[in-house]
Amino acid sequence: MEFLSLMSTWSWLIVLVLMVVLYKLVLRFLFGMVIVPEDRIGLVTKKYVLVGTDRGLPDGRIIATKGEAGYQAQTLAPGLYWWLWPWQYGITMQPFMVVPEGKIGLVLSNDGAELPTGNILARRVESDNFQDTERFLNSGGQKGRQTSVLTPGTYRINPFAFTITIADMTVIKENMVGIITTLDGAPLQPGQIAGKNVEGHNNFQNVDFFLQNGGNRGLQPQVVLAGSYYINPWAVQIEEIPMTEVPIGHVGVVISYIGEDGEDQSGVAFKHGNIVQKGFRGVWMEPVGPGKYPINTFTMKVEVVPTTNLVLNWANARTEAHALDRNLSTITVRSKDGFPFNLDVAQIIHIPSVEAPKVIARFGSMTNLVSQVLEPTIGNYFRNSAQDSDVIAFLSTRKERQEAAREHIRAVLEIYNVNAVDTLIGDIVPPDSLMKTLTDRKIAQEEEKTYETQRMAQEKRQGMERETALADIQREVVKAQQSVEIAQRTADAAVKKSEGEARSLKLQVGAESEATKVRAEANAEARRRQAAADAEATKLTADAEAERIAKTGTAEAEKILAIGRSTAEAYELQVKAMGEENFTRFKITEEIGKGHIRVIPDIVINGSGTGTEGSMNGLMGLKLLEQIEERKTGIPIKIVDVTKPTEKE
Repeated sequence: MEFLSLMSTWSWLIVLVLMVVLYKLVLRFLFGMVIVPEDRIGLVTKKYVLVGTDRGLPDGRIIATKGEAGYQAQTLAPGLYWWLWPWQYGITMQPFMVVPEGKIGLVLSNDGAELPTGNILARRVESDNFQDTERFLNSGGQKGRQTSVLTPGTYRINPFAFTITIADMTVIKENMVGIITTLDGAPLQPGQIAGKNVEGHNNFQNVDFFLQNGGNRGLQPQVVLAGSYYINPWAVQIEEIPMTEVPIGHVGVVISYIGEDGEDQSGVAFKHGNIVQKGFRGVWMEPVGPGKYPINTFTMKVEVVPTTNLVLNWANARTEAHALDRNLSTITVRSKDGFPFNLDVAQIIHIPSVEAPKVIARFGSMTNLVSQVLEPTIGNYFRNSAQDSDVIAFLSTRKERQEAAREHIRAVLEIYNVNAVDTLIGDIVPPDSLMKTLTDRKIAQEEEKTYETQRMAQEKRQGMERETALADIQREVVKAQQSVEIAQRTADAAVKKSEGEARSLKLQVGAESEATKVRAEANAEARRRQAAADAEATKLTADAEAERIAKTGTAEAEKILAIGRSTAEAYELQVKAMGEENFTRFKITEEIGKGHIRVIPDIVINGSGTGTEGSMNGLMGLKLLEQIEERKTGIPIKIVDVTKPTEKE
């Protein structure tokens, strides 16, 4: 039962399908019914004409607009159509034309009027974005590449009449500029490198407006800024370049290569080029300040000129960040005495912003200013200056030469509308041989100063030692003077004492003896003379050691002589008073008493016995007594052996 039920269902379905197919076939062949789906268009091809004369397409046409046989201009939009019998019309279903986002559709017309001579693009005609082919052809639409493009969207375009190519939109990135070159338009005017400025074409998105208003083919003065554009690449070519940047501390002098010749604004005195107002060809009078500018560098040039102080180095080992001095090197000069030497120079300049256009009009660029003016001016000045002096003089007068160079270069650069701020002389490198000579000379001078300082130090040291010696001698002199004074006082005291003793002796003895008086006076006179001699010797010692020794010897001699004389005189008087014999006995007795001479032995030992025995006993006794006495008193005693005969005996 289930199987029979299933077979029954499939049978009904098959019958239904067959009925639908049969119905469509009947309707298609009997009534010419055509159904176009909602996402399709129907392309119609007419096979022949049933009534009347067989009318063919005009020459050069491939799309029928008036019922001719062939590809029909009209298409079938989604819907139901009748009387399109299959034996007369061929119907082809075609998907809609879809232009995605970020894309554009470039249109190539397969039919239409011929392009005029010189044109490469077909001008736009009203055709509902090429969806109305019949209107396009009847309105004079031209075959070939079209100026108009299809923006993103869905279109019912007849592919028999138009071929659509999908292309990318034009995108200009940030800080970039689009340089425009148009491929169609009027020829450029004579003497111009770019077309005239046309406004209103919406950044070249409306090419037809550009062409209708006399736009020229070729390079355009206008640029396209950052953004996305529906620009037809068949009509316009775009090249991206960076925006022109003028740094802080600089101005941009604009040089325009296009435009009309303007009136010169530089004045009568300036004869080095034309300076014109903005928009004319030449150097613009007003420079642009720091910032970024969408400059078309194919039609204009911006020369950046620093308005701050600019340092240029004539030195092999140094180059500033601006690199304008990269070709400058250390200046080699030759002195008056024939020595070549090198010197480094730094030049500081300033260009006012109002003078920047004149500098560029005169030289074309800052690089030319450096190479054509600064390099020869400064180099030749120092070469000429060095020839006026020798190397040593040049080194010693560096400050004066730097000031002279500053004034000279300032006067020269004012002619070129450049302010010279300062001129600085850096390292001066004389020849090695001369440097060795200078170094040796300097070392010798320094050594001479050192020796002079040492000599002065030695002189001071000698002076100090001299003063110290004088101070020491002064101390000795004072000491000697004190000694003299003491000796003098001692002598006076001794004299007075002697005089007192003499008077006392005289009073006691009465006039005991004239000889004793004379002797006392002689002794007093001797002491006085001795004191005087000592004082004189001490004084001479203080004055000078050598003289002191000499005079001391003399004084001693005189002293001895005086003592001898006084002694002789005393002896003579004593002899006269006592008699010669008595005086002799007296002196002998006196000398024995002064010398403690033992006249009589302390112990007399007499050896007993006879012969040798007696002698030995005597000697042993003498020796024993000597040892005993020495241990008791410590004074040796004299023992006479009476048994031993004397020498006289």
